[in-house]
Amino acid sequence: MALPKLNTPIYELNLPSTDEVIKYRPFLVKDEKTLLMAQETKDLKTIINAVKIVIKNCIESDIKIDDLPMFDLEYILLKIRSKSVGETSKISVKCPDDNKTMAVVDVRLDDIEVEMGEGHSPKINLTKDLGVMMAYPSFDIYNKLVNDETNEIQMSMELIADLIHQVWNKDEVYDDITTKEKLEFVDSMTTEQFNKIKKFFETMPKVSKEIEIENPKTKVKSKMTLEGIQAFF
Repeated sequence: MALPKLNTPIYELNLPSTDEVIKYRPFLVKDEKTLLMAQETKDLKTIINAVKIVIKNCIESDIKIDDLPMFDLEYILLKIRSKSVGETSKISVKCPDDNKTMAVVDVRLDDIEVEMGEGHSPKINLTKDLGVMMAYPSFDIYNKLVNDETNEIQMSMELIADLIHQVWNKDEVYDDITTKEKLEFVDSMTTEQFNKIKKFFETMPKVSKEIEIENPKTKVKSKMTLEGIQAFF
């Protein structure tokens, strides 16, 4: 005799990048096992792949996970976690006043949002009449970086090239560009122009939450900002 199926609640969220409404369910026991086993390995590649598997399992809408910006995926995972194991998570952080004592703070996962740096825009004017339109790092690109064994400088240049979606001037938009052409284009930039590209990365959207902590030894209270998915797990 077949056992009865358990009903799983379905929730909705708005993707930060597009405001599209998607549906998701909480973790099941098998999903938590996948994450816990990956965390035990302490291997970043394994953890990233486990996160991808779990998000795909929990999303009920027809979307391409691999194409979503990383900040969308971080936001989705936090929302799934908040509906699965509780809206409040105990997080251990290093106190900034002595930079060594660890303190535990309760963080409401539902209060965490995607924050964008001041002046951020994917459209970057390199000169008066020429610029680029940047794309955000997707899961696939992030996974490629983790698995890339090239040196850090080369990897950074290839990442920038990968994320140049379009090059435009006052007469034309160029969007059918090879990686080689993009790398040559980046190499031809002045330092000032390249710094504008760097600002895009520095101000990119990320899950972020300001918290206040008290050092259990010194009793000093400090404020700090948690950023990125690793900070909330």
